[in-house]
Amino acid sequence: MSGYIIVVLVGIVVTCLVAFAINVMVPGGDTTSTEDRLSAMASRRSGSEEKEKSSLLTGMDDQYSPVTRILENLPAFTDYLDQADIPMQPAKFTLLCGAAFVGGVMSCILTPVPILLAPIAGILFAALPISWLVMKRKKRLAKFGRQMPEALDLLSRSLRAGHSLNAGFGLVASELEAPLATEFSRAFEEQNFGVPLDEAIEDMADRIPNMDLRFFATAIVLQRQTGGDLAEILDKISHLIRERLMILGQVQALTGEGRMSGAVLLALPPVLFLVMLKLNYDYVLTLFTDQIGRYMLTAALITQVIGAMVIKKIITIKV
Repeated sequence: MSGYIIVVLVGIVVTCLVAFAINVMVPGGDTTSTEDRLSAMASRRSGSEEKEKSSLLTGMDDQYSPVTRILENLPAFTDYLDQADIPMQPAKFTLLCGAAFVGGVMSCILTPVPILLAPIAGILFAALPISWLVMKRKKRLAKFGRQMPEALDLLSRSLRAGHSLNAGFGLVASELEAPLATEFSRAFEEQNFGVPLDEAIEDMADRIPNMDLRFFATAIVLQRQTGGDLAEILDKISHLIRERLMILGQVQALTGEGRMSGAVLLALPPVLFLVMLKLNYDYVLTLFTDQIGRYMLTAALITQVIGAMVIKKIITIKV
């Protein structure tokens, strides 16, 4: 009986996800990336006015406004996609996760895998796009951090050669590689559209959660207010970043054993579960059919999550 209840609950969840995706993906007019960027810049100057304009331009009915508000209130989900350099709307990514969840559930229904594992398989399949997003964002931000010293050196040399800071941004955008060149090019274009330099740099620091970039933005703002040799300031920041990256590499080498041990400990229970499921199906099925077994399985999942958090806390050392 409990198996049928789980299947019904899975169906309800899938239906809700599909309905949510259909609502948020109602077309509201074609827009280009340049128009989106211009509207984002204009929204900093006309907050409430821009909201009214966007609602008129998209042509969405009032019945879709709650869903739109839900997406807008998500914790920086759009910024998260931008930081990973994924040209996808949050609604489409949500639909992708929902489709992966349905695929995981159907894989249990169409295969000899127990139907009671359908929700777990759906969650695991839905976690694949999220894991891909997290890894892509982490890799892009790490590359951005490694490029910062080279960009600061290039800016410093351009200032000593007599170029302006704005021209230095254009030089960095043309000489270096993505992702740093992409962000500096965006800041350079914003200045060409009339956005003040301080505001363009602050916006870039808000888009990229990098401590070194925040130091750079703060140094630029303070130098423009108080004066000083900006080229020397950039050289010092570049040297500081290189020293910090060297220490970070040493910490990563020293904590490599802990990360490997954590991966083995976290992977051992699910691998052992699959092995036992193959060797003795009826024995493992007791965890799902017996009430005490379900309690034990729930406790195992909770302790697994707690253990992962503790291991993550131990091996993470901020530099």
